[in-house]
Amino acid sequence: MISRIVFKFRLYVAGGTQNSAAAVANLTALCRSHLPDLHHIDIVDVLREPKRALADGIFMTPTLVKLTPHPTRKVVGTLSQTKVVLEALGLEPLHEPE
Repeated sequence: MISRIVFKFRLYVAGGTQNSAAAVANLTALCRSHLPDLHHIDIVDVLREPKRALADGIFMTPTLVKLTPHPTRKVVGTLSQTKVVLEALGLEPLHEPE
């Protein structure tokens, strides 16, 4: 039996900017499509928590960090190219897009 691995993501955004909103929407859609019920997303607004972003080594937004499973990986940008994002995060799509 395959164990259920939960993917934990942290997305760093800068308030309600267009790029931040696009990254949130794209990550949500990607997770619903490719990791249904197998993901957790933590969103950090660097305008509200600048010290946390600096402590975590985040200097650009939006930045996505895959925390688990290891290895940790980062992707910068709006996450609009699903295939590229999946590959950058080391994820295999559960199914091919129709």
